[in-house]
Parts: sequence; structure tokens; C-alpha cells
Amino acid sequence: MTDAPDVGELTPPNRTLMGPGPSDAHPRVLRAMSTPLVGHLDPSFIDIMNEVQDLMRYTFRTDNQWTIPVSGTGSASMEAAIGNLVEPGDTVLVPTNGYFGGRMESMAERAGGNVVHVDAPWGEPLDSADVQAAFDEYQPDVFGFVHAETSTGVKQPSVPELTGIAHDHDALVIADCVTSLGGVELEVDDWGIDVAYAGPQKCLSCPPGASPLTLNDRAMDKVLSREEPPRSWYLDLSLLEGYWGDDRSYHHTAPITNVYAIREALRLVAEEGIENRWDRHRRVAGALKAAVEAMGLGLNPEDEYWLPSLNAVLVPDGVHAGEAIDYVLEQYDLEIAGGLGALAGDIFRIGCMGYSAQPENVSFLITALSEALEAQDADVDVDTGFEAMRHALAE
Repeated sequence: MTDAPDVGELTPPNRTLMGPGPSDAHPRVLRAMSTPLVGHLDPSFIDIMNEVQDLMRYTFRTDNQWTIPVSGTGSASMEAAIGNLVEPGDTVLVPTNGYFGGRMESMAERAGGNVVHVDAPWGEPLDSADVQAAFDEYQPDVFGFVHAETSTGVKQPSVPELTGIAHDHDALVIADCVTSLGGVELEVDDWGIDVAYAGPQKCLSCPPGASPLTLNDRAMDKVLSREEPPRSWYLDLSLLEGYWGDDRSYHHTAPITNVYAIREALRLVAEEGIENRWDRHRRVAGALKAAVEAMGLGLNPEDEYWLPSLNAVLVPDGVHAGEAIDYVLEQYDLEIAGGLGALAGDIFRIGCMGYSAQPENVSFLITALSEALEAQDADVDVDTGFEAMRHALAE
């Protein structure tokens, strides 16, 4: 037998999180996580479950009965959506314009789906005409798209056009809303989205562990009428129906503390007001956008599909992105990230999400990033950047 490990007290660094997620957890959310545990079938916890579902419907802008926090990270709600809706032999249309379209493809294939693509370059949204052409060619049963692509900083515009095309072909629509829920405009019911999933650690400023998912009746009918069960027992929505539906019967032990956390995070959304929250993200991120552009740095997406919650800032010529990222972490305890896939080394991914979306954080970031770039002899105009930031916030 080996000796007991000599492990000291937990003392993680106190970072400012402005990468692609997680964002800084709101202090009220952290306090909620320190409250006493109850059982996952305790009457008091069932009341909490009801409150979480009501708050989640408000945030998703939906009346869907099937609106639940999936026990797990955002990838769990993603797999619950795709793994339950996609049956073996279904044709599934997925996008090629970002990293998370590729993850949709992988999950759909594991569910037995036949994957086809609607193509767009990384850094651009899907074009409605291309979606229409893909539907005419492939006649898919399920269409998945990413509303807010975390890998590129692109927000998909004209969502009702895409859902309209899908419904004209009797297809169901799955929307990845991981980096949009609670941060940018999202209207699940009005936009005709059949299934939407998200993660709590982005614009909700909640630690990962209980992840939002909503399905309308049409989508849930398909789930409940499957000829064979989905390949995951844990994420089988026909079984989870017993716990999150009217019966409240045992399926698994819910992550009680994480449910406390998302309840408080969603309560903060309701207190601020969802439209006000969208406006705050747009205003604060707009100041960040104005600052980096005034400094001489570009943003990857066009203004029309700029994603306020995730800003893809172009890395200047001659600058090593990884060294700049390391610099701000080591010198300022500030987290940002680099690009993924086709954009690796080309962009900084700077989050402006939830509790982290504050003017003082933007000012802090501009200071740290400009110093990191100047350390590599990049030509950046810091004073003009701060002036543009202040002007944007004043507006």
C-alpha cells in the first residue's frame, strides 16, 4: 500500500474569465451552491425543479412543457437532443462552418444517422439558399445548426428562414444555443426551433453540471414513438420523462448543487429581464469591439453576424497567438483563448458573457491584451482604443 497523498487545501487562482467559457460565476450562484443538500426526490427539491423549469422556459422564450436541465455539461444536453431525435437511418443535415457543426456530425453518426452537409466557410453563417438547396437534394429528417458558433464568433442570422425551409420539408430542427442562451436574442417558439440546447457556463454565468434543453411537442412525439430506444440509457428522454414530468419518479440522482446553481443563475436572468440582458451584452461587447477595431485589430465576422458573447479578434501579423494568451494569463490572471480548427493561430476568442460582461472587464482586457501585443512589437494604438471604448459605453 502506498502512503496517503499529501494534498493541500484547494486554492485555485483567482482568474478573470473572458475566454470562450466558462465565464465568471456570479457570486450569488456560488452562494447557492454552498447551501445544504436535500434528496433528489425531497418535496422541497421537487418545488425547486418546478421553479427551474419555469425560469428556463422564460429564458428560452418558449412554452414547451419539455424544458429541463440535463444532468451534465453542455455536451450532455447536446447529446440528449441529437441522440434522442436522430433514429438509425435518419438523414441528418449539419453545417460545416465551425467546430461545433462537426460535433453535431459526430453525435448524429453515433446515433445511427446518415449525415449530409450544408457548406459554408469557417467565419461565415449559413446561407438560406444553400440550406434550401441541401434540403431539395437530400430531403433530411433532421436539420441541425449552430445559432452562436463559439469557434468563429458568428451568430446565425435569419433563423426563421432556416426553420421555415426545414418545416416545409417536414424536418425537425435542432439549434445549438450554447453561447447564445441568456446573452443574445433567442426566440425558440417564435423562430420555429423544435429542439434547443445550451450550456450553463457561458452567458448564464453558472458552473457546468446542469444544462438547458427544450423540446416542443412535435419533437417529443418523435422521441416517444421511436422503434428502438436511444443508445444512451442515461440521456434517454423517454426515461427522463418520469423524473422531470408529472410523475417525478426516480431515474438517476440529479446533481442537486448544480440545480441550485442554475436556479439562481436563471433567477438573475428574470430579475434583469431577458431583453435588458441581451441589451447589456450588446452594449458591453460593442465597447470591446469598438476598442479592438480602433487599436487596429480586426474582427473575424462581418457586423451583420457579429456574436456579442464571443468576439473573434484577428491576430496581428507577426504575433504568436499562444504567447499573447500565455502573457495575459501569467501577468494578469486573465483568460482568453485562441482559435480552433481552421482558425487556429488566426484569432483570439474573447468572451463577453454573463457576469463577465462588465465595462471594467473590457477595460482590464484592453490593458492586458495591448501590453501582450506590444511585447511582441505589434503596432497597436491603445489610447485610441480606450477612447473608442469610452465613447461606445457613453452611447
